[in-house]
Amino acid sequence: MTHSEPVPGEHTLRRPELRPLWHTVHSRLSSGRPVTRVRLGPLDDAQRESLADLLGLDRLPDPRPSVSLARLEEAVTELSGRTVREIVTELVGPLDDRAGERRRKEDERAELWAWLDGHATVRAQPVLAGWTASCRATGLIGGSPELTRTLLADALTVLAELPAQAEPLPVFAARVLGGDSHALDDGTRLSTLVLRALAALHDTAAPESAADRRALWTRAGVADDDLSATVLVGGLRPAGEGPLARVARVCAEAGQAASPTLAQLRAPGEFTLASDPAPVVHAVENPSILALAIRRFGSDCPPLVCTSGWPNSAAIHLLRLLADQGAVLRYHGDFDGEGIRIAAYLLDKTPARPWRMTAADYRAAAARTPHGPEPGRLTEAPWDPELTRAMTEHGTAVVEELVADVLLADLAEAIRCESRSGRS
Repeated sequence: MTHSEPVPGEHTLRRPELRPLWHTVHSRLSSGRPVTRVRLGPLDDAQRESLADLLGLDRLPDPRPSVSLARLEEAVTELSGRTVREIVTELVGPLDDRAGERRRKEDERAELWAWLDGHATVRAQPVLAGWTASCRATGLIGGSPELTRTLLADALTVLAELPAQAEPLPVFAARVLGGDSHALDDGTRLSTLVLRALAALHDTAAPESAADRRALWTRAGVADDDLSATVLVGGLRPAGEGPLARVARVCAEAGQAASPTLAQLRAPGEFTLASDPAPVVHAVENPSILALAIRRFGSDCPPLVCTSGWPNSAAIHLLRLLADQGAVLRYHGDFDGEGIRIAAYLLDKTPARPWRMTAADYRAAAARTPHGPEPGRLTEAPWDPELTRAMTEHGTAVVEELVADVLLADLAEAIRCESRSGRS
C-alpha cells in the first residue's frame, strides 16, 4: 500500500531518528521466520528519545533495547491506522522472504541432484554414481541450478554418444552438441566434467596431463584411427557381397577369426543376416574364449564376437550393426569389478542382454573355484542387483576362462538348434 501524502501521525514515524528501528524491523520481517521481538542498537540519545516517544515509555530505553513487535504494532496502528509491515514497506522497501527463498533453492538443488541420479545413463552404468557424487560435492555453477543442469545435460548427452565413431574431438563435439566444435576443447568446464566421468567409468585417476586426457578420449573412441580400431569375430556368415560380409564368411568357413576394422564396419556394403529364426550372436570379453570356440568348433563355430576387454568403437559398431540386422545379442564377461563395469557399459550401449551373468551363475562358478583372486572394486550390476551382493559375500573373482566349458556347452547347443532349424 502506497500513500502520496503521509496521514496525521506518520510524521512521527518518519523521524530520521527512527530509521534504525525500521531498517532492523524490515530485515527481521524479511527473514521469512516468525518475529516477536527485534533488538536494536547501539542507539544514541536522540534515537532513544524518539523510540521512547513512539512506544509511550516513561523513561529512555537501553542503548541496545529489545522491542516487542506487538507493542510496536499497537503504537504504529494508533498513530497511522496502518500496520508495521505497511510502514516498513513504504519507508524501506518491499519485504523479502529469505527463508522461503532458501527453501526454494534447496528444493531446486534437491530436484537437480535427483534428476542426475535418476538419469538413464547413470542408472545403466552404476559406476557413475561416484561421478554424480563428485558433481554434487562441487556444487552449483554460479549458484544456479539451471546453469548446472544445462552443463550436466550436455555431459550426459556426450556420454550417451560414446564410444564415438573415430572422429576428431571437434567433429564429435559439433555433431553431438548442436554444432559447437569447441564445446569439448581442453580446459572447458564440459570437457573436464566428461573426462571425470570417463575416469570413473574406467576406474582410473582423474587425468592430470594432456597425455592422460588424450588417452581417455581415445578409449572413448574419439580420434580413434578407423583402421587401428578393430574387433574380433568368429563364425559370422552374413549374406551379401559387401566387403564385410565376404571377409566374415571366408574366415568363418575356414574356421578362423576375422578382425574387421572400424572403417569396414562403417561401410559394410551389402550385409544381411537370416531372419527366420532371428540369429543369436554371443559376445565375450576375452579373446581366449573366442580362440577356444574356434579350436573346438572350427568352421561350425556359431557367431561369436569378442570385445577384448572394454569394447572399443569397432566392437560397439559391429554389435549395433548385427542388432539392426535382427540378431539377438547375448554377452558374457569376467565376474570381477572391472567385468561388471564392462558389462554394464556394453548393455547400455547396445541391445545385448546378459548371458550367464546372474548371481546364480556366479555362485555356481565360485563354488567350483572358491580360492580365486579378489574381485576388486565392485559396483552394482543393473541387470541383477543380487550379483554384486553375491560377489561381495564370496570375495572371489571368476574370470571367463574358468567357465569356458559352460560357455562352450551353450555354443554347442546353439549349433544343434541351428542344425535342427535347417540352417547351414
